Amino acid sequence: MFNFRKFLTGTTLLVSFTVILPASAQIQPKPESESPKGWQLMDLKENGFYGISLKQAYTFLQGKKSKPVVVATIDSGVDTLQKDLKSILWVNTREIPGNGIDDDHNGYIDDIHGWNFLGGPDGKADFNETTEEVREYNKLKGKYEAITDTNAVDKKQYAYWKRVKTLYDTTVNKARTETEQLQPIMNALMVTSGYIKRGLNLPANGTFMQADLVKLKLSNDTLTQSKYVWDSIFSQEGSNHTNAAIIKDLSEYLAKLNNDLSPDLEARKRIVGDNPDTLDNKPYGNNLLKFADASHGTGVAGLIGAIRNNGYGINGVADNIKIMAIKAVPNGDEYDKDIANAIRYAVDNGAQIINMSFGKKLSPHKEWLDEAFKYAASKNVLLVQASGNDSEDMDANPDFPNDTFLDGSSTDADNLINVGASGPKLGDHLAGDFSNYGKKNVDVFAPGVKVTTIDTDAEFMTEDGTSFSSPITAGVAALVLEYYPSLSAKQLKQVILQSATPLTGTMVFKPGSKTIKVDFASLSKTGGIVNAFKALQIASKMKGEQVAAN
Repeated sequence: MFNFRKFLTGTTLLVSFTVILPASAQIQPKPESESPKGWQLMDLKENGFYGISLKQAYTFLQGKKSKPVVVATIDSGVDTLQKDLKSILWVNTREIPGNGIDDDHNGYIDDIHGWNFLGGPDGKADFNETTEEVREYNKLKGKYEAITDTNAVDKKQYAYWKRVKTLYDTTVNKARTETEQLQPIMNALMVTSGYIKRGLNLPANGTFMQADLVKLKLSNDTLTQSKYVWDSIFSQEGSNHTNAAIIKDLSEYLAKLNNDLSPDLEARKRIVGDNPDTLDNKPYGNNLLKFADASHGTGVAGLIGAIRNNGYGINGVADNIKIMAIKAVPNGDEYDKDIANAIRYAVDNGAQIINMSFGKKLSPHKEWLDEAFKYAASKNVLLVQASGNDSEDMDANPDFPNDTFLDGSSTDADNLINVGASGPKLGDHLAGDFSNYGKKNVDVFAPGVKVTTIDTDAEFMTEDGTSFSSPITAGVAALVLEYYPSLSAKQLKQVILQSATPLTGTMVFKPGSKTIKVDFASLSKTGGIVNAFKALQIASKMKGEQVAAN
């Protein structure tokens, strides 16, 4: 959620709260100017922020009728009671809630709003997982550790093992380094948060924001240093965060790192009870969609279609959709089996668009995902996928799943859009510093820097991530399909890509660099940013390839 690379480099002074800050360090850093809430929906010409021109889109649609569109989110689950989502959740009308019977005979009992492929029979969920390379390393090391290039019999499998080992070493070393850097910061935040709350006369479970810090009476050096710490954090992450939200996100990230350093390799078997290396038709999972990790999926769903103009929360992009919530992404890497089954579940239950804000570096059962992608294409379902947050070139270092199929049948599927993250202003930082990119494998960019959306338990969050660029793009696709329901998935992709005007000649910092500049148009296939207004204009001139559903 947070850009933790920035979090680390920007908080070196917090290595330990016991360090006495020099007088010169008491000068507060100049905060970056904050973008307005909902900038992602704005128009560059009218507002000065490079959003998707949603106001202009709805002006274009005035007087036109829409048809509901079902959008599936394969994610970490969702808060089904969130006020901005509750009334737009997909409902499986063929299922009788709570009777413990698979009424519609689809293999899933009481799947009212979707399904949890990480669930177990006892109402639990395997939502704390490790990365795929850690799982694969531990699975294969007994067989390959003593083998060398000269005595390897199966050269292909041995090459795979070497790749796994390389990724494993990189991941574990990174986790160890970042834990050593971040744990003292976490300790400092916990201690200083306590001092701030006492200074503000807040209860132990109270929260504060940057605006509250001005109320502090700095009666001692400890409180002065605590205020400096939190002013620095808020200036980096945004003044509308609370101390609790920042600590929660950092705690979750540390847990994710620990999952790589001390993995619980029996969690899947113990909680879910299936074999993730066997793709069979045996049912598994449960229908519970909200667990402690549902924040991400809730925010993703909100960006797509949070109820518009209800005086609460945010306005989603699309105005006539149903969200089918599928939980298959843990705090760690997803399993290929779960994603393949999740895609098929969504398709079989009527989803027309599937958002996929996840990805990983290794896919041991990629053929299962390839077949699921093909299945979605055969049923005219559009897939929208986040490119990832590693500042990497996807043409050189692809993430998984992807649409370069193992059997050679596709290197660029007609029904998949891969999305990078853009910032709010036309300038050096238009490309998100964290965003993956690629002239071949990333199709388009969309807002993903300091984007505000809903959270669990009636909360809100403002975060960075291609995880948010993807649902904004899926929302635009859903909006187009609502009003032009005869368009095929292939045409929807075409509409979205054509809406992104190439920004040739716009020089920006290359993601991951503070010195190297590149042409923004070189970072994706289209070289531009998704635009809802232009997409609708293009769609209005197309002849649909499908018979519109009644």
